[in-house]
Amino acid sequence: MLFALFEYLSQFYSGFDVFQYLTLRAILGLLTALGISLVFGPVMIKRLTQMKVGQLVRDDGPETHLIKAGTPTMGGALILLSITVTTLLWGDLTSQYLWIVLLVTLGFGGIGGIDDFLKLKHGNTKGLSARYKYLGLSAVGLIAAVVLYLTAATDAETTLYVPVMKDWYWNMGWVFIPWTYLVLVGASNAVNLTDGLDGLAIMPTILVAGGLAVFVYVSGHARFAEYLGISYIRDVGEVVVFCTAIFGAGLGFLWFNSYPAQVFMGDVGSLSLGAALGIIAVVVRQELVLAIMGGIFVLETVSVILQVASFKMTGRRIFRMAPIHHHFELKGWAEPKVIVRFWIITVVLVLIGLATLKVR
Repeated sequence: MLFALFEYLSQFYSGFDVFQYLTLRAILGLLTALGISLVFGPVMIKRLTQMKVGQLVRDDGPETHLIKAGTPTMGGALILLSITVTTLLWGDLTSQYLWIVLLVTLGFGGIGGIDDFLKLKHGNTKGLSARYKYLGLSAVGLIAAVVLYLTAATDAETTLYVPVMKDWYWNMGWVFIPWTYLVLVGASNAVNLTDGLDGLAIMPTILVAGGLAVFVYVSGHARFAEYLGISYIRDVGEVVVFCTAIFGAGLGFLWFNSYPAQVFMGDVGSLSLGAALGIIAVVVRQELVLAIMGGIFVLETVSVILQVASFKMTGRRIFRMAPIHHHFELKGWAEPKVIVRFWIITVVLVLIGLATLKVR
């Protein structure tokens, strides 16, 4: 909206041309999202507390988590509000990619919100049944995949690229549809599994979004893409505004979610943010880089898969508890130590992911 306004005003005063620069709008987007989160955060927390929208805690979880019961949840709605308003303000709304990433994020967030609501309504941790939950996630994921496939103008938009290996790529054809579906649903659930400690999921999300923003920017810039030897995808650069909106909204939410948390994001936040990272990686064709940068999310997911498979096949558990962050808690690590160490690992993984831009 502001982008269109300043574009119109530039014909009367050339100083408004500065807002045509994507880098400036990305920075302003970050600051806008951060400001919205910090301003409306206390208001939302107060309102959620009055509504008694409190977190439900698993009975089989670490005993230290019992004190978290009753802490306001569904704070992810604040993140979605910040991202949406910021994207609409500073993004070029003629960009197809911008609308796709935003609508996918909101779609997954809506399903997460229904799940959160049902948990609170019925007073248990079950929420939306697994069948209907995954049906909803699958519907949004498949619609996004089909739209991207049908609107792809070049082979680069449906080709899978392997990091570091310059000449290793695969034009996926129709396989792009199930692949995109798996990336979206997998990423959303991976972040959801990671969201078990105060600030554990939001900081890696912030860091990965920042890393992906770099890929989005260079992939949408013909000269940079050619220099770095990566695919050029026309108009995808506008998604940078969305990435920095996640960064800013995430930082604002972390202000209230850091240990000890005043509010939790709930499924409305974790499912939407996971899907956001997944769809960004898909449109910029860097799904494998996402797996590197989001290694913590992958680790959490794999730990659950291994735990369930081991117990069903042998009757034994590999970890004291899954996801793996609970395993370290039960080993005696203090919650802040687990959180910060996972953050440090994510910083390293994001840097490795960024290094693949040049190492080809």
